[in-house]
Amino acid sequence: MSELPRKFSVLGLPVHVMTNYPGWLLERLQNGMGTHVVTLNAEMTMQGERNSSLAKVIKDAELVVPDGAGVVLYLRWLLRQKVQRTPGIELAEALLQELGQRGAKVFFYGGAPGIAAKASEFWLSQNPGLVVTGTHSGFHSKEEEEQLRQTLTQLQPQVVFVGLGVPRQELWIANNRHLCPQAIWVGVGGSFDIWSGIKTRAPAWLGDNNLEWLYRLYQEPWRWRRMLALPEFALKALIYRFFQVWGVGVASN
Repeated sequence: MSELPRKFSVLGLPVHVMTNYPGWLLERLQNGMGTHVVTLNAEMTMQGERNSSLAKVIKDAELVVPDGAGVVLYLRWLLRQKVQRTPGIELAEALLQELGQRGAKVFFYGGAPGIAAKASEFWLSQNPGLVVTGTHSGFHSKEEEEQLRQTLTQLQPQVVFVGLGVPRQELWIANNRHLCPQAIWVGVGGSFDIWSGIKTRAPAWLGDNNLEWLYRLYQEPWRWRRMLALPEFALKALIYRFFQVWGVGVASN
């Protein structure tokens, strides 16, 4: 590998920091090294504290990206690291651009009925070289779930984008990645909604000022209870740092 990610701890969960996530993933793809990509934010971190199964999946993932502003500020302010935020949707988009040039096989799974298909149509219009081997809704019966597993086994896509929301997508990937052991599996949350045109991303100036969560709350006011994880994360981060529960610095790669 040309560059190895540096590994840090954010409230006991790993975060990998590097300059070129897409390049690292493409190199692993070329070498047939199966990879689970987790895009970590403050809300997921707090869920991990309450859900041991989710925490284990995050710890076992080969790549955990600093997606949320809270995680990035934790690394910058408390661990004194120069870190750039890497939104999961932007990482996925960078990958899709490269995959189209390589003719790699991609599968879209998740979202409401028809949304994954619309997301794939959008990307095929943007990148005709992309090979979409299939799409599947995130709402289905147990019988359809089994058929989906069989389809993945038969098609062996090289990259699987899973948009089921947290923690469902992370747990689903962990339980099913053996179906395509050499694939890159990426949890993309609500990215399908954006690619399909159902929703829009926050204006760039909000993202640049770590306020993308505010726009999300504006679009989905029902999320307000989940947003309480943000101040909880901030408080725990300060307490964690004050008592120095973990060792400061870079862990082994």
